[in-house]
Amino acid sequence: MRESFIDTTTALLAEDPRTALVLADISAAAFAPAARSHPDRVLNVGIREQLMLGVAGGLALTGLRPIVHSYAPFLVERAYEQIKLDLDHQAASAVLVSVGASYDRAAAGRTHLSPADVTLLDTLADWTVHVPGHPAEVPDLLRTTVGGDASAYLRLSTQRNERPYGGGGDLVVVRDAGAGAALLVAVGPVLDAAVAAAADLPVTVAYTHRPRPFDTAGLRALAGNEVILVEPYLAGTSARVVAAALADRPHRLLALGVGRTELRRYGSAEDHDRWHGLDPVGLRRSLTGFLTPALV
Repeated sequence: MRESFIDTTTALLAEDPRTALVLADISAAAFAPAARSHPDRVLNVGIREQLMLGVAGGLALTGLRPIVHSYAPFLVERAYEQIKLDLDHQAASAVLVSVGASYDRAAAGRTHLSPADVTLLDTLADWTVHVPGHPAEVPDLLRTTVGGDASAYLRLSTQRNERPYGGGGDLVVVRDAGAGAALLVAVGPVLDAAVAAAADLPVTVAYTHRPRPFDTAGLRALAGNEVILVEPYLAGTSARVVAAALADRPHRLLALGVGRTELRRYGSAEDHDRWHGLDPVGLRRSLTGFLTPALV
């Protein structure tokens, strides 16, 4: 996904003079050719993430469309105050593009883990959030987002599904279990694990790469009595959205994702999937436990 982002952004800088890129050292070497071609629109502020967002806000106020890029904990958590003030409060918009996701670089320790990034941005109004599940989804998402005017966050990951899914982010049914089935909504790269976990269970699986704005119309059309959320970031991030969308219907909701407990472990991304129950075995265990009352 990162390589796809670099290639697409480099092309956008050449095609659209409104596009700018602001970095804080991360990926600077990969963007060196673009910086030589567009020195006035590719800016590397060094390891100063708060400044990076402040510069992006200033560029936006001049009419440019800034893309701001770093690891998720540096881009969103460290610079949250500048996102809130230098973008939102100034009515300036930008496209934030992160790498690292929840725990892609788990071996680097807690400084590089950011399972709460989407939850944190969810405290702000009117942000679009894309969580692609495959590298091939990135170019269209980036081009469409940069071509717009609203603030957006693209959350890139080293984890991926076997195949891409197109569309603007509305729910796409990838496994139809028929009438009366529970609905499982998988966001981004957790889809394949969710499909494997739901095998032979009465569960319809739908996919989205756009948790914000959430496709509430699609949710209402597909949801029955049981709804399951599987998100690759903090568990329960979209629970409030689902609860509000189905407030007039009796339903049960299971929200799965990265847990809040501090693990204090390194390991790999696959290890963290297992520890948080986001691998097929862990998801299967959660699904059967949740669905057992409905199956007996």
